[in-house]
Amino acid sequence: HCEPKGALTGSNAGITSIEFDSAGSFLLAASNDFASRIWTVDDYRLRHTLTGHSGKVLSARFLLDNARIVSGSYDRTLKLWDLRSKVCMKTVFAGSSCNDVVCTEQCVMSGHFDKKVRFWDIRAESIVRDIELMGRVTSLDLNHDRSELLTCSRDDLLKIIDLRTNSVRQTFSAQGFKCGADWTRVTFSPDGSYVAGGSADGALYIWNVLTGKVDRTLDRNHNSAINAVAWSPSGVYVASVEKGSKAILWSDL
Repeated sequence: HCEPKGALTGSNAGITSIEFDSAGSFLLAASNDFASRIWTVDDYRLRHTLTGHSGKVLSARFLLDNARIVSGSYDRTLKLWDLRSKVCMKTVFAGSSCNDVVCTEQCVMSGHFDKKVRFWDIRAESIVRDIELMGRVTSLDLNHDRSELLTCSRDDLLKIIDLRTNSVRQTFSAQGFKCGADWTRVTFSPDGSYVAGGSADGALYIWNVLTGKVDRTLDRNHNSAINAVAWSPSGVYVASVEKGSKAILWSDL
């Protein structure tokens, strides 16, 4: 049985993404009010408000050093922030609205409205390459060793891109699966053996990475489109949230 522990206040509009830092001490949220914010988890206090985007911030992530943050916005830019000085170190014009970002040690990957995944060199602060998908990119996720990138796009396909070869390793689809929004978030399982995504009709799909086939479909609980799915680090639970007011925690998958 889950009980609310505390409320993190300060955002003036809807939250578009949330993420803990690797130590679990801070929580980072991107917001529709053009800002990103950081709270300390133990006392729920707002520590930083990062402003400078001229559009909704659709995704924000900690870099692996936990000292910097990258944010992607509807204003077609990515911004790199230094948490010590609380200033924007760099703004990169991406050319298209950015729906999601993820990071490795040297690379930031961004998913865009123009159907492209762009790869940015953090040190050179320049685009290294891009991959074009068949639909607007809604979600990016990395597997546990950051060697594979999971994408979701509005053509209702999930793909795994091998980052060592820059090639598509696996493609996932299902007869009833439909990506319901430009911000539909999908996820790897902690061991990288499965991927999970929520559909416009409220069904949760889990695919086997090795075979590319649907492992199971959970379709009796949500009443509206599933916006985001997250897998717990232990692998025991999957959380799904819908366009309506419901969040579901699944176990024994």
